[in-house]
Amino acid sequence: MHPYSLKSSKGAPFPPRLILVFLIAIFGFYVCYISFNQITLEYRSEENSGEVQAEIHCRKPRLPHEELRYVHFPKPESYSRGECSCNPVRFFVLVSMQRSGSGWFETLLNSHPNISSNGEIFNRVDRRENISSILQTLDKLYNLDWFTSAAKNECTAAFGLKWMLNQGFMDHHDDIASYFNKKGVSVIFLFRRNTLRRLISVLANDYDRDAKQLNGTHKSHVHSKEEAEILAKFKPVLDVSNLIPNIRNAEKYIRDCLDHFNTTRHMILYYEDIVRNRNALFQVQEFLGVPVRKLVSRQVKIHTSPLPGLVSNWDDVSNKLNGTQYAHFLDGADYVR
Repeated sequence: MHPYSLKSSKGAPFPPRLILVFLIAIFGFYVCYISFNQITLEYRSEENSGEVQAEIHCRKPRLPHEELRYVHFPKPESYSRGECSCNPVRFFVLVSMQRSGSGWFETLLNSHPNISSNGEIFNRVDRRENISSILQTLDKLYNLDWFTSAAKNECTAAFGLKWMLNQGFMDHHDDIASYFNKKGVSVIFLFRRNTLRRLISVLANDYDRDAKQLNGTHKSHVHSKEEAEILAKFKPVLDVSNLIPNIRNAEKYIRDCLDHFNTTRHMILYYEDIVRNRNALFQVQEFLGVPVRKLVSRQVKIHTSPLPGLVSNWDDVSNKLNGTQYAHFLDGADYVR
């Protein structure tokens, strides 16, 4: 028989060509399988590498080294920040006292598209009944799981609250200062230089809380000149016998606060300085790391008259403070624009 004859010899169960084709097929399948696995591994490796790079990018923005601890990438539980996940957020707290211009100042902050200040969240007693409830509330807030009218969007760049000294802030100052330092929270202190004016405003506001002079409604802040004029008609009587102790205690309260929180990253503002020089607002925006813009507020100042026209017993007040270290409060010069 010819060696290349297609006809197989009798008794050969598997023709040689059939065996060869079978082996080639097996080898080809093996090569394809190995190649496919290599491509898959390379793809996963590239994917994982991309995730690590994205994580590193989020944790290390292009900022001076000393500022890195004050930028954060929170991951809210109630929603996703989406494409803004790697947009850094700075945490802040506005610390003040009642009738020091903090309400007006907060509306200025919230007029910025990248700033969200969420008001006096600790005016509720249950949120400040002990240090545990305070820290739990702060954790929820700074995780951006806090919804108020001040909340902007997923790309908010500065997020915080307003906190009054008498809302548990001073009762737990050591723990709170430690939290701010550990969490990287920037503190803005806002007070009034003229403590006498603040005292007058406090008494007038307390009166309206009961009198409700605006159509049976109490308003601490107003948005029209007409409403401001109605509230300004009331002239409180100051307790002259306790006037100097009250002023002294208020100023000591502020000094103690600044001493307790002097280790934090902070800036100190005074209401009168902002009124006189709006450039102070540029410094605030730079402090919060947001683009500098003109900030606006719809609030209207209530007490605009000279001090003698704001108090019923002005002569007694003037006589009490003249010749003391607080005499400069009488002329109101530190409020002139």
